[in-house]
Amino acid sequence: MTIEAGETMEFNWNDSTIYPGTSRKFWVHVPTGYNPSKPASLMVFQDGWWYLDPDGEVRGSIVLDNLVHRGAIPVTIGVFVDPGVFPGAEDPKNRNIEYDAFDDRYAGFLLGEIIPEVTKRYSVAEDPDQWGICGGNSGGNCAFTAAWLRPDKFRRVSAFLSSFTQMPDGNPYPELIPRVPSKPLRIFLQAGHRDLRWNEPEGNWRQQPAHCVRTRGSRLRLPPGPG
Repeated sequence: MTIEAGETMEFNWNDSTIYPGTSRKFWVHVPTGYNPSKPASLMVFQDGWWYLDPDGEVRGSIVLDNLVHRGAIPVTIGVFVDPGVFPGAEDPKNRNIEYDAFDDRYAGFLLGEIIPEVTKRYSVAEDPDQWGICGGNSGGNCAFTAAWLRPDKFRRVSAFLSSFTQMPDGNPYPELIPRVPSKPLRIFLQAGHRDLRWNEPEGNWRQQPAHCVRTRGSRLRLPPGPG
């Protein structure tokens, strides 16, 4: 069965106040089932083009179209955001600055700069249980931290091979999570079979946060996979 493809629009964002001087692209994918009278769910992807690329490994817009068509998820608008770059700079990449930091700047960037560009064009649900955020490696750190610090907005998290050890002041979560009240998050973390100490909760820098989340009673899945 052929499934009608949704519409994908490309945007440039060069006017960030949170990350001044950066330039980036982002894409908004709207499935065919979208109806302006029925606010859509929202899913944000870090490293946007990697997840969106129709010739890539994920092909996110195709996945969203298929899931919506099957009724596996509600109508969901995908927002695919590339990390910022400094045009012309010797070291132009701002990815690690944005993704690995343990602060609310990136969540504020999404909520104050990117998502308003979506909501002024499309009807999006206000319910945080209908908002998700996704990323891999440092992008997984970013997704986890955005939801951790702003559960009033993001409550669904998908994080693949999150590189928590790259956070500038060290991974704060093993010590932090047990000390705070449980948060209303649903979290999907993925770890690789070939990762160092992947099956040792006390020594694995990706599984430590998952172990702590479980002890706090939050809803979490952590499937190991190849990689």
